[in-house]
Amino acid sequence: MADPIEQFEIHALPGLDFGEVTLPVVGTVHLAVTNSHVAMTLAFLMVVGFLTLVTSNAKVVPGRLQAAGEQLFGMIDGVTDSIIGHEGRKYFPFVFTLFTLILGMNLLGMFLTFTATSQLAVTCTFAVLTILLVLIVGFAKHGFGFFSLFWPSAAPLVLRPVVGAIEFLSFLLRPVTLALRLFGNMLGGHVALKIFAGFVVSLGAMAFTGASLGLFALPIAALSMVGVVALTALEFLVAFLQAFVFAVLAAIYLNDVVNLGHGH
Repeated sequence: MADPIEQFEIHALPGLDFGEVTLPVVGTVHLAVTNSHVAMTLAFLMVVGFLTLVTSNAKVVPGRLQAAGEQLFGMIDGVTDSIIGHEGRKYFPFVFTLFTLILGMNLLGMFLTFTATSQLAVTCTFAVLTILLVLIVGFAKHGFGFFSLFWPSAAPLVLRPVVGAIEFLSFLLRPVTLALRLFGNMLGGHVALKIFAGFVVSLGAMAFTGASLGLFALPIAALSMVGVVALTALEFLVAFLQAFVFAVLAAIYLNDVVNLGHGH
């Protein structure tokens, strides 16, 4: 059976490994075009192409493609508006970009042999960008008053330092949980798919070659095939949900600093 982890290995494309290259300022780096680069670039082009098609041929009565684009737009606009409030429109472009890029990478990974969001470096980048924006907005709007987010004035005075320390630790863990949630779900789902698909192939081979279980392997192979179909459907749902959850959490974290934890 094929190694289920092999699909996550990053490797240079044939003829596109340029070896050690010295660049100004950066220094010596290993320069290559990898399957990870290709997957992320394709996802980006897919998102840009889809949105271009939606906006360039907009009609009063939308077709299926335009309706799908408007549904995605309206859904994320509703998220930012309901969570952040009247200032939500300012942060809509960032949240919508996060959602569409992650969704594009997740869906593309269902058709390619490489899923960009199954790489911790990619999910960490999205998480760090989100938290950096949260910090920038927090200090830009409130200055050092940003730290009042970690001082729960509603709690009894004796408990405020303890609750504040917990809140501060929770804030520091936000990028970690953002990155690990997306990474873990995409990694785990694709590993399970590869394992079940491997069962189908290996058990089917046993049945037709007469090895080991022989024809008794066919019912097990058929059951594994059912598992593959079910997991594939579930993975498409997870691909969407994980992008949506990431966007919702980004909006929640932005709301904390835009409204300084007081809602809207």
